[in-house]
Amino acid sequence: MTLPRLVALTGAGVSAASGVPTFRSAEGGLWRRHRPEELATPSAFARDPALVWEFYDWRRQLIAGCRPNPAHLTLAEMDALLPHFTLITQNVDGLHHQAGSRRVLCLHGDIWWLKCSRCHYREENHTVPLRPLPPLCPCCEAYLRPDVVWFGEALSPSVLSRATEACAEADILLVIGTSALVYPAAQLPFYTLQHRGRVYEFNTEPTPLSGHVTESILGPCEETLPAWWCDFQNEYGLA
Repeated sequence: MTLPRLVALTGAGVSAASGVPTFRSAEGGLWRRHRPEELATPSAFARDPALVWEFYDWRRQLIAGCRPNPAHLTLAEMDALLPHFTLITQNVDGLHHQAGSRRVLCLHGDIWWLKCSRCHYREENHTVPLRPLPPLCPCCEAYLRPDVVWFGEALSPSVLSRATEACAEADILLVIGTSALVYPAAQLPFYTLQHRGRVYEFNTEPTPLSGHVTESILGPCEETLPAWWCDFQNEYGLA
């Protein structure tokens, strides 16, 4: 039996069971009297790079203590067993890589990577706490910044193009723990549907996507996704 081309699209809900705080969870939506979404902008970094880095260093320290949950591990198993598989994530926490996934497209970047604000230098850096703040580029001595997509910035055209192509070619798309409200990620399932692929949604509550999908599976994704994968393996003789 030919194995289908399978794509997974994940959002913040996939990391909830790992204890990853949502972007606006600090002190009821504030961090040191600042709204996080006001700090995650190019203009905020230009105005006060030290303050922006203090916020991201705090987030990195919180995420450093988190570990992949059964949903992450199930996706890593899919990556290992399926010849045609792509994982697209809106998360920046790095837990998919930590779980063992390799074919990952990070739509919004990765908090464990830094990039230069001036030149093309990039580095992977898991040091917590990070010092000095702000860190300096070893090539040009400009400030390094988190390699994440800030408000007002466009997604990487190459990453978005690969994600769009993967969804358009998918026989099955799993949409896991995403609100289906943030574009352009919210548009991706419709490329699969337009090409007659099946879309399965995993969430704790209905979303704007729910009425369009093949099946909406409600419940904690760390429970529902492994159960779906078990059924899939039995159907395709992988168990």
